[in-house]
Amino acid sequence: MSGGVEWALHCCVVLTSVEEPVPATKLAEFHDVSASYLAKQLQALSRAGLVRSVQGKAGGYILTREPASITLLDVVEAVDGPAAAFTCTEIRQRGPLATPAESCTTPCPIARAMSGADAAWRAALRAVSIADLAQDVAETSGPSAMTRVSAWLTTPQG
Repeated sequence: MSGGVEWALHCCVVLTSVEEPVPATKLAEFHDVSASYLAKQLQALSRAGLVRSVQGKAGGYILTREPASITLLDVVEAVDGPAAAFTCTEIRQRGPLATPAESCTTPCPIARAMSGADAAWRAALRAVSIADLAQDVAETSGPSAMTRVSAWLTTPQG
């Protein structure tokens, strides 16, 4: 999983605290990350329909859906794509004791195990929403944490 996923998740969580668009540069400054790299993650979120880019002086990024309807899996797939983490290359059909292709009628035990792990991982990510993360931030960082985030994000840069 790329580092961009972490950055995108953090942006989605802090965007739950605002009702107006936040410039990418402000999000980058808040997280102390590269503005150009973060912009790529925000563009991926925008292409996936998770955030909307608003142009103009008061422009920036804002969530397009309720945070409870955006899952961690949505963000992961927006940034890294939907491909499975493991790709079977049928290595059992290679080498001096290769299994003939016609004998490989079902996935091998390794491919089955990895597919099951991928499905479990995706199910776990699908079970957690951006709203869940924002609530956890409030519970672990104090009830005013998200209010402070909102105030910082919406204070004009000077």
